[in-house]
Amino acid sequence: MTNGTTRQPLLAARDLAKAHGRTEALRGACVELRAGEILAVTGASGSGKSTLLHCLAGIVRPDAGSVTYDGERLDMLPEKRLSELRRTEFGVIFQFGQLIPELTALDNVALPLMLAGTGRTEARAHAEALLERFGVRGQEELRPGEMSGGQAQRAALARALVTRPRVVFADEPTGALDSLASEQVMTALAHTARESGTAVLLVTHDAHVAAYANREVQLRDGAVSKLEVTA
Repeated sequence: MTNGTTRQPLLAARDLAKAHGRTEALRGACVELRAGEILAVTGASGSGKSTLLHCLAGIVRPDAGSVTYDGERLDMLPEKRLSELRRTEFGVIFQFGQLIPELTALDNVALPLMLAGTGRTEARAHAEALLERFGVRGQEELRPGEMSGGQAQRAALARALVTRPRVVFADEPTGALDSLASEQVMTALAHTARESGTAVLLVTHDAHVAAYANREVQLRDGAVSKLEVTA
């Protein structure tokens, strides 16, 4: 994969610490992410991967250390500004997609645009085009429970990308998929990063998924233990 990234980090964490009760999830973790780059975060279960993603996405605040996004101290921003960033500049995709079960695939994808103020007709048109691009054509009016796992996860990816975010946080996005569906999701995600310059933070335990990344960092006991270039 060609690395078309810039030298200046778009998102950076320094010396992050985070505890859940008596359990230390992060212990001085440091990481940088640049525009157009896919960074894989790997490590054993319990190593702090998801906690790191949540801190970088502004979902939880670290107990110590800093998170800087495009010159702003993310860990010090008020919740209103964090919510705005998550609506407009951040996209998040989880292992099981977390689509709203009562809504169709089309309305699930259109929802972030409508929450940001886009009219329903325009939002649905854009969502429909994105679903077609990700190979979910003909499934637009199905609800998540009526779709295959791969279709639902590609719809979740479309929802994460519909606002054209600058950063996508993907937490085990292929963990519940078979190998074919996993490849389809990762191919779409990698293409988006290359085409639009979107930065992708990818948490995974799967070496085949990590191979799509430009770089890989490994967490061990809440700290970065190994950094390597994978592409």
